[in-house]
Amino acid sequence: MPKGYWVSAYRSISDPEKLAAYNKLAAPAVEAGGGRVLARGGRVVAHDAGIAERTILIEFDSFEQAVAAHESAAYQEALVALSDGVERDFRIVEGID
Repeated sequence: MPKGYWVSAYRSISDPEKLAAYNKLAAPAVEAGGGRVLARGGRVVAHDAGIAERTILIEFDSFEQAVAAHESAAYQEALVALSDGVERDFRIVEGID
């Protein structure tokens, strides 16, 4: 079964306090959903139209698990805390078998 991934590339962070509140809630929600953080905010080299800003990569055992974790009440609460504190490109993608 192919794994699922959350890929989040931040374009800008306008409110670091909202991001901190989101992180406090999102980390346990991701863990409870079976997610494993593979990359978080380290060095980035951007190409083409990319922006070298904070990038997060989280792995789940399946695409369905990744979608379910995003839809969970705990993660939705984290999104409320984040609100308009950042601009980001967030995707859930299916890995290859």
